[in-house]
Amino acid sequence: MADGGPPPGVALTPSGPAPSPPVWKLAVEVVDARDLVPKDGLGTSSAYAVVDFDGQRKRTRTVPRDLNPQWQERLEFVVPDPAAMYAEALDVSLYHDRRFNPSGGGGGGGGKNHFLGRVRIYGSQFSRRGEEGIVYFPLEKRSLLSWIRGEVGLKIYYYDEPAVPPPPEDRPPEGVDNAPPPEIPPEAPKELPDIPAPTEAAVEVQQPPMQPPVIIVEEAPMPPMMHGSMPPMYGPHPHPQPPQPEPVPEPESDVAEAPYPPEVRKTRMASSTERVRIARHLSGSLGPEYYSSSPRVISGRFMSTGDAVEPVQSSYDLVEPMRYLFVRVVRVRGIRACEGPYVKIQAGPHTLRSRPGRDVSGTGNPEWNQVFTISHAKPEPTLEISVWDGGAPSPVEAFLGGVCFDLSDVPVRDQPDGPLAPQWYRLEGGEPGMVTGDVMVAVWIGTQADDAFPEAWNTDAPYAAYTRSKVYQSPKLWYLRASVIEAQDLRVPAPPPGLPFDVRVKIQVGFQSARTRRSVASSSGSAFAWAEDLMFVVSEPLDDSLIVLVEDRSMIKEPALLGHATITVSSIEQRIDDRQLVSSRWFNLEGGTSGVGIGPGGPPGPGGGPPGFYSGRLHLRLCLEGGYHVLDEAAHVCSDYRPTAKQLWKPPVGVLELGIIGACGLLPMKTKGGAKGSTDAYCVAKYGKKWVRTRTVTDNLNPRWNEQYTWPVYDPCTVLTVAMFDNWRMFAGGGDDRQDYRIGKVRVRVSTLESNRAYTASYPLLVLLRSGLKKMGEVQLAVRFTSPAHLPDTWATYTSPLLPRMHYLRPIGVAQQEALRAAAVRTVAAWLARSEPPLGPEVVRHMLDVDAHTWSVRRAKANWFRIMGVLAWAVGLARWLDGVQRWRSPSTTVLVHVLYLVLVWYPELVVPTASLYVFLIGVWYYRFRPRGPAGMDARLSQADTVEPDDLEEEFDAVPPPDVLRSRYERLRTLAGRVQRVMGDVAAQGERLQALVSWRDPRASRIFVGVCLAVAVALYAMPPKMVAVASGFYYLRHPMFRDPMPPAAVNFFRRLPSLSDRML
Repeated sequence: MADGGPPPGVALTPSGPAPSPPVWKLAVEVVDARDLVPKDGLGTSSAYAVVDFDGQRKRTRTVPRDLNPQWQERLEFVVPDPAAMYAEALDVSLYHDRRFNPSGGGGGGGGKNHFLGRVRIYGSQFSRRGEEGIVYFPLEKRSLLSWIRGEVGLKIYYYDEPAVPPPPEDRPPEGVDNAPPPEIPPEAPKELPDIPAPTEAAVEVQQPPMQPPVIIVEEAPMPPMMHGSMPPMYGPHPHPQPPQPEPVPEPESDVAEAPYPPEVRKTRMASSTERVRIARHLSGSLGPEYYSSSPRVISGRFMSTGDAVEPVQSSYDLVEPMRYLFVRVVRVRGIRACEGPYVKIQAGPHTLRSRPGRDVSGTGNPEWNQVFTISHAKPEPTLEISVWDGGAPSPVEAFLGGVCFDLSDVPVRDQPDGPLAPQWYRLEGGEPGMVTGDVMVAVWIGTQADDAFPEAWNTDAPYAAYTRSKVYQSPKLWYLRASVIEAQDLRVPAPPPGLPFDVRVKIQVGFQSARTRRSVASSSGSAFAWAEDLMFVVSEPLDDSLIVLVEDRSMIKEPALLGHATITVSSIEQRIDDRQLVSSRWFNLEGGTSGVGIGPGGPPGPGGGPPGFYSGRLHLRLCLEGGYHVLDEAAHVCSDYRPTAKQLWKPPVGVLELGIIGACGLLPMKTKGGAKGSTDAYCVAKYGKKWVRTRTVTDNLNPRWNEQYTWPVYDPCTVLTVAMFDNWRMFAGGGDDRQDYRIGKVRVRVSTLESNRAYTASYPLLVLLRSGLKKMGEVQLAVRFTSPAHLPDTWATYTSPLLPRMHYLRPIGVAQQEALRAAAVRTVAAWLARSEPPLGPEVVRHMLDVDAHTWSVRRAKANWFRIMGVLAWAVGLARWLDGVQRWRSPSTTVLVHVLYLVLVWYPELVVPTASLYVFLIGVWYYRFRPRGPAGMDARLSQADTVEPDDLEEEFDAVPPPDVLRSRYERLRTLAGRVQRVMGDVAAQGERLQALVSWRDPRASRIFVGVCLAVAVALYAMPPKMVAVASGFYYLRHPMFRDPMPPAAVNFFRRLPSLSDRML
């Protein structure tokens, strides 16, 4: 097996004899350490490293007398259970070897070696061979009183080696049934009589189409369904009888399916106040029961799954069970030759039809291997399964036989039972002699937690390809840093007289492009320097190309191309830390006559050479930054802060469970038949890199999903986003592009949830439209955050930096960060649009809050009132002091006098008293704490009182000229008020400066004299007496007060400002 194989726990299905499983190994390269603590008494240490993994221990050599030792040693460990490697911990400890101590400095060679620090790395941080990099981990203490400092550099990766093959055995020739079945094409959606029309609310909700367009996967349509009734069976409802046993039974190895990934489970409802106890791992993190391995669900493209987040398990008790009748149709045998046979399943009013069968084995026995689900909320008495000939001219001739089941005898499958084995049943019914053969089926009753439910054909969803529940994974995003240093040997014509050289470098990566500033030219005009960094967003697989263009913009006309170079992104070096130096390279530039990067009609390059002609060289430093977190969400609602490099990930601190129960009171989003209103709703939830989509419940204003999903939580200060949409893509044709309509969105901040407690609540779905705020319905969610972390772990999490280390060492500007975020959103939208079913760009943009930073008068008002809410405590404190000063409550004022005397006489009590007061306030407000996660707040958003003109401005980006003029005048009025406030603030500051600037000599003379008198008085009198006198004067009774402003205020208002010098 190659190094690029699947991660641990992902099984591969062999096509021949089962090979021996590969041997997994973990390699730990101990590179070096820095700034260790001296332990030998002479200011140095003789350090060695001890590495422990899964009961195996190895050590490095000792580097004598060096605080920055270099080992460069590789230690290998055997991984006995690759599936559980994510839950294992690797411990690296550094010790000082006392044998290298001087004879009189440390006690000789006896005694215990001194501890220098340790590092614990979890399996989720291991990388595959070929993706590893040097990571410097800070050394941790072993106890509270340990004196530890420094860091150790490690390179950790895993790989597999083929095991020794067993001796060959004599095997009989394989039969036809052992051949792997060919790929079955995806099922085509059923055709409805007519396409519904959107309602007025749906048209208002719908957003304009965004770029790039969604890629629609065309599927072959199903043949028309036979609406003929099935001929009567022999007898009313006979029980199916198994056929006679055959001498050589056919193998059924291809019937069993791999279990569906445990992201979708549904069972019973939990109480909203139920507490759950979970096991705690010995290492202080989550136990192995939270880790398992399953392939990532990414449709459309294949890539390495080494960076996939390991799935977590949960009890799946946040939703209600929904009973379904499951029917698995495998194959038939012994029927007459026919064209396109299909299976029809009928239970009461529900009827389902399979796709045409295929003769996979070449024996004339068609196969389907399909699972169908029928709602069992109202149990039906019987189930009829019939086989039909798709090419027969009449329904009577098309009937090939059927089986009737009494549903009272159907077994009930409960988790964690295995799949029910299918059995052969004799086909009956029809004309005598016309029906022969057997059908292999399995029938059971289960819930939506069944493994077969996500991929089953459901009676609630006629469009199977577009209505199933799916789990998506965002692509792995990297920041690409291109440092443009200099260029040489450029053939640049002389610029026009009076104009300098203007040579710039333009870099294109896919749809992104950036250009440097004007260069600094040499005296000869052939060498230019920039020393500027350009950043882009790229995604795995790194199959894009970096196109570098050198342009001459000295001419007044269009820019002239001096040369270009093409660099593949996969060849660029990756780094995960700023201490990892990336070497720069020289790239040869080809001639500019090839037209690369020049628009239609652009001038040829001045080099005058053909493509490939040498036109100079460019000095670049290129690297893929793995130490940053690529932001694709708004910073205030981000769901993940982990860096790109998996080696820098920390272990998860808990598990987030979301149960999407259902919705009620939805508004009709489309009309069917010209009058009936309906909604085909589904939900999308995003947290971290994992997106989940529920199944679509068609034609229902009160849909019930009862689906549960889980995410590992790496930082509790993150936000879960859940949105609801109306499905329109299932009505799209081959060349038609329909967008899903948004119904509403809910956000839940994980840090507001108490640990190990389930919350179940209904949240209103609010949408702001041109006509105003509209409630589209309510969605019922159940949320639980399970965490075994204690107070020390929580303290460490909340005191650690929010973003990765590179964001603070080499920060990215705000404007550049917004441009990179827009590129990341577009990249993620293009990736998810290639899935099946696709998540459209309108869904991704709505989930990621693309328009969060656009201008809106409503948002400006909301932020202003938020600021006023933050300053409300200061306003309340000022009002309280004014009431104390005016003696509105004499008892309170007397108590304030006493407290003031105590604090003045004992100033060391000021800080403890203030801390105690804050503590009491926090305890008091604990009574009014939120009892559950809050949803979207219309009043906080100023959406319930927004003016029609503000809404029109928010939704209409380019209005007509007359409307634009009125908006401009209103904006000028608002800006004039802001301008006046800014002038008043500046005038107050200038008056403060005028106290000692002698611009008003009389005022400055008075102020200087008063300052001298105050200094002499304070030197002569005790400060406590001065403080008591000042406080009592401030709190004096109103009968001793003058209603006019005090003298100090009058003096300050008379000071001059620079307002009189403004034009």
